[in-house]
Amino acid sequence: RLLKMEEFIPESFRLDLKDERNAFFELRKERQIWIYKPSFSNQGRGIFLLKTPAAHRSLQAKLQRTEEHLPRKKVPYSTSSSIVQRYIDQPLLLEGKKFDVRSYLLIACTVPYVLFFAPGYVRLTCANYDVASDDLTVHLTNQYMQKKNALYSQLKEETVWQMEHLNSYINEKFRKKYHLPEDWVFTVLTKRMQQIMLQCFLAAKHKLARKLGYFDLLGCDFLIDKNFKVWLLEMNANPALQTNCKVLRDVIPAVVHESL
Repeated sequence: RLLKMEEFIPESFRLDLKDERNAFFELRKERQIWIYKPSFSNQGRGIFLLKTPAAHRSLQAKLQRTEEHLPRKKVPYSTSSSIVQRYIDQPLLLEGKKFDVRSYLLIACTVPYVLFFAPGYVRLTCANYDVASDDLTVHLTNQYMQKKNALYSQLKEETVWQMEHLNSYINEKFRKKYHLPEDWVFTVLTKRMQQIMLQCFLAAKHKLARKLGYFDLLGCDFLIDKNFKVWLLEMNANPALQTNCKVLRDVIPAVVHESL
């Protein structure tokens, strides 16, 4: 079954497209939080939250100035190439902390298409979640961002969990309360992540160069909200492969080895 985008991707607008940009600035509401993400970047660079009408007006003015100074001829990538995405402000929390799941999609071959899935690991913040906080380390889970938190050196090993740890935690803390099937992580969550990854691949495969020997490893980031709905936040063409804590030393080399 093909999914509708709104079933697994938070409402998003491309700011480099005039119609979408105008649509976004027309629907903004004071109490809604949006997250701004630049294109062609990683490690959380350039990301910020839009929480107030003043922040919206500032972004709108900045984009307008940028557009006015762009050359009239078409360029492949506009400097305003970015998206705004509705911020999921009620995520499921682990011990009070926000988290997401980094999983992997390996396009092992394009002639014919051969795909593989690896479950990856869980990324947590150092500090407890507070939707009102202006500290980005409370909202963004990647290791590069968490290193900026004063608690990181003390909590580094606690910011990354094995998927088995997540599964045990949900079995213990949430299964009975929310009437979840046992081992929800390895049944429902895994199946949903695979379903979403496959649909994204099918949507983009016509853009892929097809040649024997071509392959790519994609890092896919998923968030689970408090109702256990699974959201795709983004897919990364150049996922980080650093091994700066024990769980990453267990997971990353195996993913790279199996990919090759």
